[in-house]
Amino acid sequence: MKAIKYFSVLLIPFVTYISLTNYGWLTFLPVLFVFGFVPLLEFFIKPNKNNFTKEEEKTEKQNKLYTYLLYLILPIQIVFLIFFFYSIQNPNLETYEIVGRILGMGIMCGVLGINVGHELGHRNNRFDEFIGELLLLTSLNTHFLPYHNGGHHYNVATPKDAATARKNEWIFIFWIRSHFSSYTTAWSLENTRLKTANKTWFHYKNRMIVYTISTIFLISTIFFFYGKFVGISFILAAIVGILLLETVNYIEHYGLLRKQNENGRYERVKRNHSWNSDHQVGQVLLFNLSRHSDHHYNGAKHYQLLKSVPESPQMPTGYPGMMLLSLIPPIWFLVMNKKLKKLA
Repeated sequence: MKAIKYFSVLLIPFVTYISLTNYGWLTFLPVLFVFGFVPLLEFFIKPNKNNFTKEEEKTEKQNKLYTYLLYLILPIQIVFLIFFFYSIQNPNLETYEIVGRILGMGIMCGVLGINVGHELGHRNNRFDEFIGELLLLTSLNTHFLPYHNGGHHYNVATPKDAATARKNEWIFIFWIRSHFSSYTTAWSLENTRLKTANKTWFHYKNRMIVYTISTIFLISTIFFFYGKFVGISFILAAIVGILLLETVNYIEHYGLLRKQNENGRYERVKRNHSWNSDHQVGQVLLFNLSRHSDHHYNGAKHYQLLKSVPESPQMPTGYPGMMLLSLIPPIWFLVMNKKLKKLA
């Protein structure tokens, strides 16, 4: 079955389990797997530009296994968080081993919590969206949904979008600008939505109020039952997940802008307004997130149906490799600005 390949994402909980139950360099196994083994492997595996035929697309659209895998991620994420709370308290751990375990849980928060939460947050039914909200809560990034769906998809590839990296913008500055701007924009979007519905911003239907209370309750509960050290370790792991998200945001839209007409209106979002990668390993581990242009062209399309199209600008390697490259701004600018020049 075509859906089975996406179950390879369970390798991430597997290597995280090894990290949380071992010592020494093995505590860094999730980092070595995602940012060492995967980028290396993608140098030897040919990119996959194949798309479903119309008949296959109809069949795979009805295949519930793709969605059941996303549902499975929630209990896995919760179990691993609880396991992390206990494992990080091990008195025999060296400082660097604590760092390794936090980074491993952070990768879980980014890849399973935020990325799967993102996919489910685009679904047009409340159950799927709720599962997505819970996953985002485990990564302390619940504001992502109001901003992403109501702000990013509307303003992408324009200066109005916090999650679109400017040409020559350093990623470390982008992390701060994107995260905090998207947070304030999420509040603004919710306030506007309620005002349009003739409701005050201080209303139980304001998702940002609900999300804020839920986040405070979760953090307070962890501090109360597990103590300050575990609470701080969880927050640090969540920050790692958030930084992974913002790094992905950075590489997905770096330097790409929509054209503006004489009235100041931007052209509609097209498939050339996001960077794409057809490198197969990262593609599968991230639920086709790297076919990002088609996602922006049709945000409601399920991950398994996303297409690779010729007009989408292509990254030189997969997401993990590009994320590493972005951390060295001079080399990133050298590589990506040349590509931008060719697109001009």
